Amino acid sequence: MRKNIDIDESVLTKVKILSAFEDLSVKALLEKAVSFYVEYKENERLKALTNEEKEDLGLLLLMQQADRNDIATREEVMNILD
Repeated sequence: MRKNIDIDESVLTKVKILSAFEDLSVKALLEKAVSFYVEYKENERLKALTNEEKEDLGLLLLMQQADRNDIATREEVMNILD
């Protein structure tokens, strides 16, 4: 996906200098910076969750990994719960 963004000239100059030091293209450096920021914000948000919210999130992640075509009978579920 191609998106155009406006960046202040001074910031763009700094990004170009950093990209030269990192031996990356400006595009790759900006992608890396955005990925880092998103990961940082996700971790920040996870730390702020209550234990109940963490349990809910864990259950959601497990449910997303489950095979939706794999079904169990009521009897199998009740046997597991006993």
